[in-house]
Amino acid sequence: MVSVDQRPWAGGARPVGGYLDYSGRDDVLSGGSRRIPVNTPAGTYRVWVKRIGNNPALRVLLLHGGPGSTHEYLEACDSYLPAAGVEYYHYDQLGSGFSDQPAEPSLWELDRFVDEVEQVRGALGLDRENFVLYGQSWGGILAIEYALRYQQHLRGLVISNMMSSVPAYNAYAEQVLMPEMDQQALAEIKSLEAAGDTENPRYMQLLYEQHYVHHVLRMPADEWPDPVQRGFAHINPAIYVAMQGPSELGISPGAKLARWDRTGQLSSIEVPALVIGARYDTMDPAYMEMMAGRLPAGRYLYCPNGSHLAMYDDQQTYFGGLIGFLHDLADHDPAGEPESAA
Repeated sequence: MVSVDQRPWAGGARPVGGYLDYSGRDDVLSGGSRRIPVNTPAGTYRVWVKRIGNNPALRVLLLHGGPGSTHEYLEACDSYLPAAGVEYYHYDQLGSGFSDQPAEPSLWELDRFVDEVEQVRGALGLDRENFVLYGQSWGGILAIEYALRYQQHLRGLVISNMMSSVPAYNAYAEQVLMPEMDQQALAEIKSLEAAGDTENPRYMQLLYEQHYVHHVLRMPADEWPDPVQRGFAHINPAIYVAMQGPSELGISPGAKLARWDRTGQLSSIEVPALVIGARYDTMDPAYMEMMAGRLPAGRYLYCPNGSHLAMYDDQQTYFGGLIGFLHDLADHDPAGEPESAA
């Protein structure tokens, strides 16, 4: 395992010839956006992606969290990745944001989402020479699963703010985060969950006051940046509740992801990988450091002031480390040898 330099990124923009020149790209008419057909057991649907920049040597597909959130809260990338010369793709997974939103519960399965990502990769022409898969939160689960099945297509992998074991995540919530909360408020939260009354406005009020502003994004809720506000407002609850449960305070026992655990398989992911953890995250930062150690080519980036959305509340550290990792990939060929200077 290699630690990532945690200093705020101080480098200037890397000049990339033609980074803003979209001529010759097949999405130039639409400004980089397109809707990609995805075949599923329930029929063919379309998912939305939008390309930013032009750098055929370094192309990053962003997997948002949720499940059922949108690309919107990842718009913080727009402030940093273009100046770093990174070509990247915003992407709303099926059921989310600008993508089709079929009322088909059978589609909300992890394996089907992995297959969707592979179809999107193929449609975008991403390959072993240039393809970096980034996953944040639920997107991290999806990225790990994709890497276990399709790492032959990857140049690099980023797992941001996600533990590789849901049981371990739930244990951290129960043993570390919940005891720090106001116990009367926690009892009320659990009572509302037990009664199935999670649509009650009081439920989210308590979660924001007691948990979200401490461990999801460490800012007053009314000051959360616009992309985060939109991302939360546009979550598809049919996907979120079925796969995760009603909140960010652990994953519910009956949710589809409740037993997911890939820690034992991390050693088989051989591509360069960056794991990002944060001091105040809903996820255990020590566990995420351990994950980086189990990945054969793993690095760990620690955000000492960050939470689950460390790309906002520890932004300089987060993007400094992420860009450093991406630039290191760009400086080495996929076989592991440094690329010769032009």
